[in-house]
Amino acid sequence: MNSYLADHNIKIDHVYKDASHPENIFKRALYHKDSQFWLHKDLAEIVVLAAHLFSEMGYVLVLKDGLRPLEAQAAMLETEIVQNNLHWLEEPRLLSPPGKGGHPRGMAVDVLLQDSSGQDLDFGTVFDFLTHDPSDNPAARDYKTLPDAVLENRKVLEKGMLDAAALCGKNLLPLPTEWWDFRFMPDVINSFEPLSAKDLPFKH
Repeated sequence: MNSYLADHNIKIDHVYKDASHPENIFKRALYHKDSQFWLHKDLAEIVVLAAHLFSEMGYVLVLKDGLRPLEAQAAMLETEIVQNNLHWLEEPRLLSPPGKGGHPRGMAVDVLLQDSSGQDLDFGTVFDFLTHDPSDNPAARDYKTLPDAVLENRKVLEKGMLDAAALCGKNLLPLPTEWWDFRFMPDVINSFEPLSAKDLPFKH
């Protein structure tokens, strides 16, 4: 399931294609097994440039999730873990209802970094860590009760993504509640319609 785009220093680990993936907290395949990893072309440009910047530091950029069509958003909300934590859908939301947010437009990307040996850097939580208590969220960017090394890793990831966006002439929003999520600004996102699986040229 993992694929490594060596020319771009990018690894794609499309977590939600596989119900048995150890990081798939929903325990359900949200995408077709033959689905592709999609991003809006402007965000893809930023990601490729960011991967180049990280390569100069000895890191590989790992992509975990990108476009999440309406059907995948709906399937996510039907899972047992979400049904047991419906407060995730309340403000400040940890999950978006179908059609909301950057993911159903390919305008949000979930990423992390690995070192040269293929080990994830320590970011304090796993990717897509959803706290059961929104008032105590160690995945949030303003959560500082973490080792200095973890805070530095988060800083490196955020700086690399924002530097790449600036070089592309774009503004990128690091989602406050999730250290792994980078997306376009709300005004840009909301100027586009969300996508359905039927809008894509391949199964999703």
